[in-house]
Amino acid sequence: MFAGLSGWHLLILLAIVLLIFGAAKLPALAKSMGQSARVFKGEMNAMKDEDAARKNGENGKLDSKADDTTPPSPRDDDSSR
Repeated sequence: MFAGLSGWHLLILLAIVLLIFGAAKLPALAKSMGQSARVFKGEMNAMKDEDAARKNGENGKLDSKADDTTPPSPRDDDSSR
């Protein structure tokens, strides 16, 4: 990722980031980047688990949070009218 960058290049980039965002905002910026990375990693693991479950022949029935939050399909129940 940083194949062509030396220590001096990274130091200059850090100084530019410090000038742009300021010292007060750097902890908040780092926290939000960490949270984003954590969410991304969790989603990747969930996708891997879903793929493994489908390969094991569970016919698409998965115990995941995503299944609990899907809205119910509309029913054609006209008996209530």
